[in-house]
Amino acid sequence: MLSSILSDSLTLQSFLLCSLASLGFGILGALAYLFRNTVNKSFVITLSILPVIVQVVIMMVNGSVGAGLAVMGAFSLVRFRSVPGTAREISNIFLAMAMGLTCGMGYLGVAALLLVIVSGATILLSVIPFAEQTVEEKELKITIPESLDYTGIFDDLFEKYTNKSELIRVRTTNMGSLYELQYHIVLKDPTQVKPLIDDIRCRNGNLNIICGRVPISKESI
Repeated sequence: MLSSILSDSLTLQSFLLCSLASLGFGILGALAYLFRNTVNKSFVITLSILPVIVQVVIMMVNGSVGAGLAVMGAFSLVRFRSVPGTAREISNIFLAMAMGLTCGMGYLGVAALLLVIVSGATILLSVIPFAEQTVEEKELKITIPESLDYTGIFDDLFEKYTNKSELIRVRTTNMGSLYELQYHIVLKDPTQVKPLIDDIRCRNGNLNIICGRVPISKESI
């Protein structure tokens, strides 16, 4: 089951079998990626056909060390020619490439086991509360006039409503006439968002206040 189906010479039958298997594995891997995840149709299609592309390339360079190194160099350029993705997107790309490499060498059973193990582990870890934050951190953006000294101006409110507060960034807006303060906070009581915003409004002159979830960086891996 785990042995290669390829002989010394490539035949049409073995090529079609490996191609259909890698395409099927790619589609199944893409379906696993769709589980509890925000989808992008073009990315899902890419995940589906990437194993076939890698498989064909590996079949063509089989046995040539120099050609194999050239192919690895070409694949390494993909990272710098594409938009940075999330950690899950990158891991699925590597899974698709690994299945293509395995199918290209004729080890269809190994590719199937790889798909079952990795996809199963991904789905399981998505279902269980693995590595989830026990306390929800929020992002708070406060706009204040330039005449207002922002140093410690909201410390008493943060002490009243939050267990943790950290000033992340300060930037000027509206041609330098306003400051935007960006905080990460952890509320003592998640239902006290409105009272906190109301108290801040009385202090910042009723300028813009935004409170929401901390965005996940797309460039993190």
